[in-house]
Amino acid sequence: MSEPLPLAGIKVVDYSHYLAGPHLSRSLAALGADVIKVERPKSGDAGRDHAYIVQGQSGYFIQQNMGKRGLCVDMKDPRGRDLVLKLIDTADVFVENYRPGALKKLGLGYEALAQRNPGLVYCSVSAYGHTGPDSDKAGFGLIAEAKSGAMAQLGVPGAPPPLLRMSLADMYAGTHGVAAVCAALYGRTRTGKGRHIDLALYDCVVSMHDYAVQEYLLSDGAILPRQTGADMPNSTVYGVFSAKDGYLVIAAQVTDAWIRLAQLVGGEQLAADPRFHSGAGRNAHREEILPLVSAWVASLPSRDATLAMLETAGIPAAPVQTIDEVIADPQTLAREMIIEQEHPVLGKIRVNNLPYRFSDCDTKPRRTAPLLGQDNADIARELGFDEASIAGMQADGVLYAETIDD
Repeated sequence: MSEPLPLAGIKVVDYSHYLAGPHLSRSLAALGADVIKVERPKSGDAGRDHAYIVQGQSGYFIQQNMGKRGLCVDMKDPRGRDLVLKLIDTADVFVENYRPGALKKLGLGYEALAQRNPGLVYCSVSAYGHTGPDSDKAGFGLIAEAKSGAMAQLGVPGAPPPLLRMSLADMYAGTHGVAAVCAALYGRTRTGKGRHIDLALYDCVVSMHDYAVQEYLLSDGAILPRQTGADMPNSTVYGVFSAKDGYLVIAAQVTDAWIRLAQLVGGEQLAADPRFHSGAGRNAHREEILPLVSAWVASLPSRDATLAMLETAGIPAAPVQTIDEVIADPQTLAREMIIEQEHPVLGKIRVNNLPYRFSDCDTKPRRTAPLLGQDNADIARELGFDEASIAGMQADGVLYAETIDD
């Protein structure tokens, strides 16, 4: 696998922080782009302070910024501002996730940068986007997940909705950002012009509703999706069940899978019951079906024994795995979803990979996340700054670099 990566030759300026923007640009780096992470002196990306931290290094930051080069520059100094603008002049993509309007004050809004670099693809990620009554509000993934209606459907009826413990809105927005950036780059091949991408966490989660929105709208508001606990009332059998030593999920909502499950649970008599031979029929009788399946699962010796029977019968099922089980899962290892890197402070570390797989090139990141300002001098040289200018900016703190002892 020696062919160039799909985005080889594309330069990305990553002026984002925390999660949605960094995940977007990390993905572009995995696809071959030269991504330059721009940070402020001393503190850098706020994600560097986010857990889990070992020896002063944030695993959160490492995960979302691997594969990038690091530039730490003081934009308040004219020399630093000049350097960043020259960098953007050479870029294909600019990624930011600040509140709408914030970067205009720094002269880094889309209109200003597009005048300098008409081919620039400028991707803005924010909580609510650049239009609408909420556009000036701050927000995080949690805010979008709550406001979008996603959270209202989680958990047990009558109890507060639980947190998903994964940043659904941020990661999904980052993934949409990758698609939008790649589409804009493709469009540029025909027009020569870049464009502004306005991506909102809130929009991304609203768009993600695969059932709830259409159920409500097509029923003229008669059906309001709510919390349903461990199963889906409109997809019977499709949910979580308790074994003697853990939990598993069963997806037998399709009639042929249900018949195979029914034969295991209640023999030929249950499998032949015509009331359950359609999705509507199973949903109508779910209060009869689910206790039968639950009792069958609970009667078996273990979770693994249950899963073995389901697999033999060709019924989709899986264990509800804890993270240690995921890390050790042969499928995780076979797909190289956990990779090893050499970190300048931590030494050998293991991190989770991205899911891109191509037939003729390897998308595993070539480098770990940069230390703060790790590539300052190299980037400045590429932009035409001489050694004296670089040394002066370093001495004055315009270019700031973390040292291993910091």
